[in-house]
Amino acid sequence: MSRSARPLTSARVLHKIKELSTPQASTEYVINRNPRNLERLRIAYKPGGYHLEKPGRSYWHTLEINTSGRYVSADVKHFENGTILSASTSEWAIKQQLYKTNDTAAFVNLGRVLAHRCQQSGITEMTCNVEAVPGSKLQKLLQTLKDNGVSFEEPARLANTQPWDALRHEKPWEVSEQSLEPAAPVKAVK
Repeated sequence: MSRSARPLTSARVLHKIKELSTPQASTEYVINRNPRNLERLRIAYKPGGYHLEKPGRSYWHTLEINTSGRYVSADVKHFENGTILSASTSEWAIKQQLYKTNDTAAFVNLGRVLAHRCQQSGITEMTCNVEAVPGSKLQKLLQTLKDNGVSFEEPARLANTQPWDALRHEKPWEVSEQSLEPAAPVKAVK
């Protein structure tokens, strides 16, 4: 009888169960497949920059907008890894939907596309050092980003608490029972 055609016995089944359930020493390393996880938990390193730098460098993600005579591009940059997300009116799929690639409608639609890409990748908080004149095309792009769920304020980095600290901050990954209590109903004033 060949080895594969032997009948199943309780001894063979027990041996196979022990073989599969015994943990084996592994030399493989665990790789974090979500490099932004520590930033979402607010415990990742955030560079401080220098005192005299005008826009500053205390951010994880920042928004940069570049306009040329013909096209507009918006990039989300990480302080370490460079450009993470980008959208531009020079992209074929966006350009085909626009009448002009640098008018107000192009800025607004570019904001929608970038906000959608940010939502898909999970980056909804970033800094923006761009100062826009009220009513300008740039201000409409920034407003469109805000309306579509992108915030221009990053949360502060969680400070290390020491054993002797009287006040301990609530950790973002822990849920307290106080935050789960329903809010008191609001009475209408007549």
